[in-house]
Amino acid sequence: MSVLTSVAAYAVPAASIWGIYSIGRFRSLAKAREILTDATEAGLTEPPSLHPAIDTDKCIGCNSCALACPEGNVLGIVEEKATLIDPTRCIGHGACAAACPVGAIQLVFGTEKRGMDIPWVSPEFQTNVPGIYIAGELGGMGLIRNAVTQGREAVENIARTLTDDPAAPDELDLFIVGAGPTGIAASLGATKAGLRFKTAEQDSLGGTVAHYPRGKVVMTAPVELPLYGTMDFRSVTKEELIALWTQVIDQTGVEIGYDERVISIDATETGFAIETSAGSYRAKKVLLAIGRRGSPRKLGVPGEDGTNVLYRLKDPEDHIGKRVLVVGGGDSALEAAIAMAETQRIEVTLSYRGEAFSRARKLNRDRIDELATSGQIDVMLASEVKEIAEKVSILRSDGIEEALPNDVVIICAGGVLPIPLLEKLGVEIERKHGTA
Repeated sequence: MSVLTSVAAYAVPAASIWGIYSIGRFRSLAKAREILTDATEAGLTEPPSLHPAIDTDKCIGCNSCALACPEGNVLGIVEEKATLIDPTRCIGHGACAAACPVGAIQLVFGTEKRGMDIPWVSPEFQTNVPGIYIAGELGGMGLIRNAVTQGREAVENIARTLTDDPAAPDELDLFIVGAGPTGIAASLGATKAGLRFKTAEQDSLGGTVAHYPRGKVVMTAPVELPLYGTMDFRSVTKEELIALWTQVIDQTGVEIGYDERVISIDATETGFAIETSAGSYRAKKVLLAIGRRGSPRKLGVPGEDGTNVLYRLKDPEDHIGKRVLVVGGGDSALEAAIAMAETQRIEVTLSYRGEAFSRARKLNRDRIDELATSGQIDVMLASEVKEIAEKVSILRSDGIEEALPNDVVIICAGGVLPIPLLEKLGVEIERKHGTA
């Protein structure tokens, strides 16, 4: 075989492989740029929690970080460097940082543009106020795996302190605020440790997770749950996860006060006095296991306290045969309207004060346009709710008020951070601008 033939024998397959790789990389780069453009146009440029900060001087554009991310298409290569292409979908897995071969990624809170208020907590999850602990989303950890782990570890730390400094006979050992992933793990951990405790949840089991859209995949990594063992899920829907939590809570006999809102927490000589919508309690320690949304943001209009007003969509089928007004312009509002319109036999109106749904993802914006064009949703942009009555809402648009008949109003206007509660307790708040 001649030298030329030998070279050709290796060169042709190599060229084919290189060609296939180049085409694949070109498509990947184009897709990353498209996702980044869509996110930028929608104004979805600020990550909600812990996220990667990329040192472009160190980054070699190998794409290892993007491939490691369990969420997919959150990171991508743009102009030969790793970039957070869909920031609002980043939930702080941290797999990207571990996968980077050159140490170009640091996990941080907040950005230069948007600061993030994070309560100061010790490695044991205790704040600067002795006896007040914070774990989970409020402390910046939105990922379910991290929230569950922190809830478990916080209670283990609390139980150790109670050995040397026990609660008084008329006090609970621990009062847990919230029954989301952190609060569930903490409640199970407190049961396992034999603590006298109370858990109060202002909504339903699952906390923020219960607000996710139907069918949403909410977990991508195994985690240890007290009294249950390893939740060995790589992919599980919201409904499946809440069903598991419900089963575990029922089997272990853990009691949770649902629809019980905490009104105040005040220091006493030996611990804390807690007032809720259901009663009064005294506890040696308090664990705040609440989300960063806090309480739903209200419109502040007459009639908003009516029984026909909701702040999230639980199940579209609850509203079959009804006229429903959805208020809001973010993804939660659009997804609620879409879910009900697709259920059919629900008359859906979507009201938003803005001129366009600039804060929502392109996928949701496009679907709303399709449903509006087909007459399945009535979209009212540049409109504001001025009053809510039992069977009608008053909306103002272009300076004109009109009465819109409806049976249910679902307000998706985001949440109010529980900063006043923390400040009243004296908890130190740090504003992070892209720092760990």
